[in-house]
Amino acid sequence: MSDHYYSNKPQTESKPRQWKFTLLGHNFTFETDAGVFSKSEVDFGSRVLIDAFTMPEVAGDVLDVGCGYGPIGLSIAKANPERLIHMMDINTRAILLAEKNAKLNGVQNVRIFESDGLAAAGEIQAAAILTNPPIRAGKETIFRFYDESYEKLVERGELWVVIQKKQGAPSTVSHLEGMFSEVEVVEKKKGYWIIRAKK
Repeated sequence: MSDHYYSNKPQTESKPRQWKFTLLGHNFTFETDAGVFSKSEVDFGSRVLIDAFTMPEVAGDVLDVGCGYGPIGLSIAKANPERLIHMMDINTRAILLAEKNAKLNGVQNVRIFESDGLAAAGEIQAAAILTNPPIRAGKETIFRFYDESYEKLVERGELWVVIQKKQGAPSTVSHLEGMFSEVEVVEKKKGYWIIRAKK
């Protein structure tokens, strides 16, 4: 696999930078770097997912799979201090940045760790899993995220996915319909679909 953001140890030369962004009414300072996804701003797809997400009523933790430097997980954690948010990514540079950004923004209800998909998620029982899947990693990897998510969710737990129509949203819906009891496209914006699948 060529070197890109869904790599364990990006070879791109480090060029850290810091900027500010508002998510769910909270002001964040993010440090990012070369070799991580969307390093200069919170990407549009993640923003649509963050704004569309509603917390399921069932008890359980929340997972941010492929968390990058942390905008999805940290904004959900800040807005839901009563929930524990597990943030995971295969990219070690992204994980270090997510840890730094949690501290920078005073977010404490998070657990951040390296994981290929949900491989290191252990015994976590999730009420919700959010992912802006790594398109460059390929369909096989993305569908593995979905399959592993199903196994980690509690009954009536929900998987939330943002994906562009042209990058496989319809096939994502078809795949999820084969597993989950309910699958709904809750929003479409500028080619991005927000898909919610309930176990």
